[in-house]
Amino acid sequence: MSRQRYTPEFKDEAVRQVVDRGYAVADVAARLGVSNHSLYKWVRAVKPVRTEQHAAELIEAKSEILRLRAQLRRLEEERDILKKAAVHSTGRCNTRTQFICWRRKVQCFSGSLI
Repeated sequence: MSRQRYTPEFKDEAVRQVVDRGYAVADVAARLGVSNHSLYKWVRAVKPVRTEQHAAELIEAKSEILRLRAQLRRLEEERDILKKAAVHSTGRCNTRTQFICWRRKVQCFSGSLI
């Protein structure tokens, strides 16, 4: 019994169906007429290259997340400082609910004085 030889293009397409498109190895192997074992070997041979690339992308994404979290923290601190400054300069709180209550009190007092 002689071993079947497959072209690199055939192997690449079979691996692409498993890795990129998400098909099961058994389904692809049955459709293409290759053994599960061969297809698993082809996928395993390609995965380390993709894993290194994926790891580099993950490191880049993590560093971006850390940078954005630091920026968010800094902007939240600046916002809180500005809120406190606005409260101290007006003598009132910055929330809408408290502003409405303050406005009603002012209207009540102004109406009773007239």
